[in-house]
Amino acid sequence: MNVDKTGSRVQQMFGEIAPRYDFMNHFLSGGVDYYWRWRTVRKVAPIGPAPILDVCTGTGDLALSYLKKAGGKTQVVGADFTHEMLQLALKKNTSSHLTFLEADTQELPFADNQFQIVSVAFGLRNVADTRRGLKEMIRVCQPGGQVAVLEFSMPTNPLFRSCYQFYFRHILPKMGQLLARNRQSAYNYLPESVSEFPYGKALADLMDECGLEGTRWYPLTFGIATLYTGVKPADSK
Repeated sequence: MNVDKTGSRVQQMFGEIAPRYDFMNHFLSGGVDYYWRWRTVRKVAPIGPAPILDVCTGTGDLALSYLKKAGGKTQVVGADFTHEMLQLALKKNTSSHLTFLEADTQELPFADNQFQIVSVAFGLRNVADTRRGLKEMIRVCQPGGQVAVLEFSMPTNPLFRSCYQFYFRHILPKMGQLLARNRQSAYNYLPESVSEFPYGKALADLMDECGLEGTRWYPLTFGIATLYTGVKPADSK
């Protein structure tokens, strides 16, 4: 089964669930999504004044986490191509050091080598062409800068994996559709897209193939999510 990740479908889907998006994230994850972002901004921490870019930013939670981690002294940009999500992100923003704009991760409107960190949280698997999205993230990252990918994955412990898959495939979609009704079945799309997306070494290898080096991965919460970090080679042009 190939999940439909066309831009129009993804935009419509996230546009429909935008009003309930934050609540659903916190509710369905039991609040552990706060911890995942906390780990991300500490593992891939800002250094110096160079700007930070968060793509597929959604309602801006990771961008806001980076703004806080940088002490409000570094310019942070959040980019997403779903208008309704960005409208919610804008309502959260009270800082002149944080900017949100509409942009497709596959075609970012920035010059090469601009950002010390380029991050994405739970959005890379929604990009129609994963390689193209990664290459764009790397293109706008400074040489020696870091790319951080926080994404869902599958637990490795067989017993926990079995329990988690039952919840993820059978309970979560029904709860999600009940609490955030939408025509695009967003909470059926979630487990379907995760099941097709590479994780662990497979995604780390893909990141290196796209132009990073030394990519590492760190399973979080028994492997429900994984943080991937890679460095753009210092001699990149």
